[in-house]
Amino acid sequence: MLRWAVIFLIIAIVAAIFGFGGIAAGAVGIAKILFFVFLVLFLIS
Repeated sequence: MLRWAVIFLIIAIVAAIFGFGGIAAGAVGIAKILFFVFLVLFLIS
């Protein structure tokens, strides 16, 4: 799960470099959600 969050963060950074603002914002949102889900599952376990 953490790996997917990092992958979406990298996609967001690459999209921001090339000027795709909408794609970057979407990828950052997905990365944040996956990171917090990972964090909650980690704390539960």
